[in-house]
Amino acid sequence: MTLKIGVIADDFTGATDIASFLVLNGLKTVQLCGVSEDLPVPDVEAVVISHKSRSCPVEEAISETQASLDWLMKNGCRQIYFKYCSTFDSTSKGNIGPVTDALMDRLGTGFTIFQPALPVNGRTVYKGYLFVGDVLLEESGMKNHPITPMTDSSLQRLVEMQSKGKCGLVSLETVKQGPQAIRERIASLEKDGYRYAVLDATDESDLIAEGEAVKDMALVTGGSGLAIGLARAVREADADPVQAQKAGYPAGRKCAVLSGSCSVMTNKQVEYYKERAACMLVDVDALLAPATDMAAFVRGYKEFILAHQDDALAPLVYATANPEELARVQTQYGVEASSKAVETFFAALAAALAEEGIERFIVAGGETSGIVTKSLNVQGFYIGPAIAPGVPWVRSINNLVSLTLKSGNFGQEDFFVRAQESFPVQA
Repeated sequence: MTLKIGVIADDFTGATDIASFLVLNGLKTVQLCGVSEDLPVPDVEAVVISHKSRSCPVEEAISETQASLDWLMKNGCRQIYFKYCSTFDSTSKGNIGPVTDALMDRLGTGFTIFQPALPVNGRTVYKGYLFVGDVLLEESGMKNHPITPMTDSSLQRLVEMQSKGKCGLVSLETVKQGPQAIRERIASLEKDGYRYAVLDATDESDLIAEGEAVKDMALVTGGSGLAIGLARAVREADADPVQAQKAGYPAGRKCAVLSGSCSVMTNKQVEYYKERAACMLVDVDALLAPATDMAAFVRGYKEFILAHQDDALAPLVYATANPEELARVQTQYGVEASSKAVETFFAALAAALAEEGIERFIVAGGETSGIVTKSLNVQGFYIGPAIAPGVPWVRSINNLVSLTLKSGNFGQEDFFVRAQESFPVQA
């Protein structure tokens, strides 16, 4: 089977997000948690490689990305897709621009596109500005993001601040004229010395047109939305999305919900869930106290989760906090120290729960998802059915673990309930 699309994603939830859209639109897909020289190529049409490179030092992000690129090129991948968040989580000093430039240089291409739009989740691009619902990115909850606060909505400006070339625009008017008009505009920008273009998109039909227009480009970059159009442009005529999802259907009888995200939507989801299930807040002050015994600290939360396994809904352990509480913690302990402590806690808790037979994990937050996946020794996933747009159940390729890895602002308020009730334990 030909490897048509190779996706390099800058976080775990983002990788699962785009893998879900590739499967839903007809491409047999697997997600890998890193690559190695001796890793065989799965018998699929698309491979998504997940990294934790969104907020790490830029040199590290480039190195990780290039290693994945080399593996994909070695195995005959036709097109490279650099995946980042639909809210373009990358300030003026962020990693999206430098990583894109490194990929372009390695591939020997002089032009690429930026398309973070995901209209089904309220992310649209108009006149080069990124909107979240009805407001500009800089007016949304992303302005309070603890690691990548977004204070500028102009994608062209953000790209040029981070990168080493000029960024043009393929306007909505052009996009509505169809794939040929998009290709002609891209060719014109490249001829005029532009290195990149931002593409407008306000609904799914725009993404479908754009996927057809850019299907032959060596490199594209974007959120998961563009994958809808690309998958449809390159899939086989007899593609069967339903069959492709079966390998990722969740297994396991015991479940835990872990939430490290402090996003606006995750705060709403936690509040909704607290009224319906057993929930326990992570005591961050105690966690960060110098004399804390991590093993003993984790044991208390593990015992809480195990004690509620016969409940109708799985128990939740959460470090999710509102902006005021998050600001207090970060001011008192520091952003890096507090974030690292919470991640270390969730990693240790997940590993301890796995030893006790927990096989289903519902995880909220990109950083939390990455560290939990690593602690569970998951090497890759089969992509299963979607709980919400961009958030599927996935099943480990190398052990009995099933997970759903939810980006902070994705999903409905009842997401944690829906994840369990829509896909109950199979007899």
